[in-house]
Amino acid sequence: MAYRETDKVRSRKAQTFDKILVAALYVVAEQGFNSVQMADLAKRAGVATGTLYRYFPSKEALCTEVFQRATDVEVSKVQQALAETSGNGAERIAAALRTFAERALRAPTMAWALIAEPVDPTVDQARLDYRQRYARLFELAIHDGIRDGSLPEQNAQLSSTALVGCIAESLVGPLAPARSQEVNSPEQTRSAALIIAPIVNFCLQGLTGRPYEEKFHD
Repeated sequence: MAYRETDKVRSRKAQTFDKILVAALYVVAEQGFNSVQMADLAKRAGVATGTLYRYFPSKEALCTEVFQRATDVEVSKVQQALAETSGNGAERIAAALRTFAERALRAPTMAWALIAEPVDPTVDQARLDYRQRYARLFELAIHDGIRDGSLPEQNAQLSSTALVGCIAESLVGPLAPARSQEVNSPEQTRSAALIIAPIVNFCLQGLTGRPYEEKFHD
């Protein structure tokens, strides 16, 4: 008779999986992917190293799962900004870009890990896949902007790809480990706004073909 897992066993496995993943997310948020060490992570998660390897056969597999979990959250925030912001297509795109940048600057170590940290090729492929997800969201918003007249006719697919590349690459310098710090004070918030506004202006000028002035947001 074939063995079938009980609901209790499945629940315990899911809890162990999540416990390991949460511990790994904290490590990446604090120090980046290159600081993930399987034995140390097992201790942090409260499991045996052998147990860790049963769930994640390699560091690369673990880091890929961490990347996907963290980026799912960020993609959902951009999607939420596009869906919930009132206004025309251009204004919704500006809000989504602002959301992306604000969240990155509030958690620079994690953002650097997701955007620019040198990683294993498997994680790097996941990074490319997720950039395409961002691009698809912006592509749909660009089509909306063309329909409502806030954006001129253009190749929405190419424009959205350029948009994602621009916002990501523009943040590489501010997020670099030697320069970044978490944004958690009024002064740091103002400094972050001085970084974000020119990026949003540049992106929207590229989409609209005319000057765009990003308003300051506390």
